[in-house]
Amino acid sequence: MKLVWTTLLVAGLVAAAPPVVIQNAKILTVTKGKLDGDILIRDGKIAEVGAKITPPAGARVIDAGGQYVMPGIIDCHSHIAADAINEGSVSVSSMVGIEDVIDPEDISIYRALAGGVTSANVLHGSANAIGGKCSVLKMRWGKDARGIVFEGAKPGIKFALGENPKRRGNPSGGNNPFGGGAVNARYPATRMGVEDVIRDAFNEAKLYQAAGREYRAKADRGEKVIPPRRDLKLEPLVEVMEGKRLVHAHCYRADEILMLLRVAEDYGFRIKTLQHVLEGYKVAKEIAAHGAGASTFSDWWAYKIEAYDAIPYNAAIMVRKGVLVSLNSDSAELMRHLNTEAAKTMRYGGLTEDEALALVTINPARQLDVDGRVGSIEVGKDADLAIYDKHPLSNYAKVQKVLIDGEVYFERDRDASERAERDKRKTTLLETERKRQQEQKKSGPPRRPA
Repeated sequence: MKLVWTTLLVAGLVAAAPPVVIQNAKILTVTKGKLDGDILIRDGKIAEVGAKITPPAGARVIDAGGQYVMPGIIDCHSHIAADAINEGSVSVSSMVGIEDVIDPEDISIYRALAGGVTSANVLHGSANAIGGKCSVLKMRWGKDARGIVFEGAKPGIKFALGENPKRRGNPSGGNNPFGGGAVNARYPATRMGVEDVIRDAFNEAKLYQAAGREYRAKADRGEKVIPPRRDLKLEPLVEVMEGKRLVHAHCYRADEILMLLRVAEDYGFRIKTLQHVLEGYKVAKEIAAHGAGASTFSDWWAYKIEAYDAIPYNAAIMVRKGVLVSLNSDSAELMRHLNTEAAKTMRYGGLTEDEALALVTINPARQLDVDGRVGSIEVGKDADLAIYDKHPLSNYAKVQKVLIDGEVYFERDRDASERAERDKRKTTLLETERKRQQEQKKSGPPRRPA
């Protein structure tokens, strides 16, 4: 009962929020062209888009002054706001999940906002052939861990191919690229072994799925049966086979991309996105035929052996071959300027403005199955919007305001005006801590309780 009343109270507070009107804007809808006009927001949703909207009584008016409004940027591959991202001790870690280690105080959330990002897919790391469960977040800076989770987003899971999962199989004693001391030998140690690990895990999952179906069938007939033992490692893989959980797969090489597509088809599911996929241009027709999306970098190259065949035309070639493509960051720094990463595809591949903007808005939304909520400026969608002083595909463009669910979470002018006060508070806190440490040195270490 308490939960019900709390839910009703929260719903009442949301409904009580005054409407917002963004006026005099150059609106880049991404899916429905461009127009000069206004946007009306009610209860966190886009209620109207038009050339001239009369503000309702009590509405907050934001005068864009001829600036550009676009859908908030969506990053399909990020690792921010997570206390840890790799459970590298095993080859299959589908029992762990990012949602349990979300850090809502990570400053990268605020910095992402300042770059126009409103949502991000936060993934497990790539130390495992089958990694942990993902979480889609909204950059609601100031909310708690549950408050930044994108409610209703379809769950996902991370797979990984190539160097990262197989290097864990090196003999013990080497350096651990993922941190945590020396590497302990672990199967697999080859690319062949990575495929075997994935297949073996799904073989187990199929048996687990069959046992569950048999139990439910007998229970439905009224038989007294003991339910199968719950397996938290296999449950997410059954969800994958049943289309309830999306697979986002770290990959680079064309041969391994084809391998994973074959594996998925053998077990009756689809890869939702191939992440990084730097050799995607070589097998774009096959990716499109499978129905997988591709979330890649604009021009990262040669940072490891697998990346030597990367080209800046990758995204555009895949788009032209019918692949649903997005650009991601995989970096808290790069996340702050995904708009200019998108602009590079106009230079390298000749994409149009709308096609380039789609790479960081509606396309990643479709890859995450949240395009009914975000990714474009359309009536009924969440009011997740970014206001730029210049066209977002310009190197000179700066984010002025960012709204999520119709609420302003970043405002450049306010940020600048508050810096002096924040610096003053920081200095005071540091001085207080310095004095505390000096006093502690004088009095000696604290005594342990008897």
